Amino acid sequence: VQLQASGGGLVQAGASLRLSCAASGRSFRVYSMGWFRQAPGKEREFVAAISGSGGTVKYAESVKGRFTIDRDNDKNRVYLQMNSLKPEDTAVYYCAGIQYGSTRSPVKDYTYWGQGTQVTVSS
Repeated sequence: VQLQASGGGLVQAGASLRLSCAASGRSFRVYSMGWFRQAPGKEREFVAAISGSGGTVKYAESVKGRFTIDRDNDKNRVYLQMNSLKPEDTAVYYCAGIQYGSTRSPVKDYTYWGQGTQVTVSS
C-alpha cells in the first residue's frame, strides 16, 4: 500500500488542523493505521493509531483529549483531527500502516510509511 499525507500548515496556538492520509491499493480495511510525528532533533514518536475496522483507537498521552483519529474505509483514508494545538505539536507528521496489525505504537512495527506533512504551531 502507498500512503500520502496532507493537510499540514502553519497555525497559531489554539487552532485546529485536520490531516488526511490517502492509501492506494485494495483491502485498506485490513491495515491498522497510525500517525507519528518527528520534531527537529528528536526521534519519531507515536501520536495515534486505529484498527482496520475503526473500532479501536489508541493515543499518546500528550495528545489525548485534543487529537482524534478516524478512518473512512470506503475512501481509503485515515484522518487526524488536531484541536487546541500547542507549539510543542510542531513536527513533521507521518501516516503509517501495518497489515493485520492491532493499534500498535512502536515505530518499528509499521511496514508502510507515507511522506510527511509539516505542522507548525506558533505561540
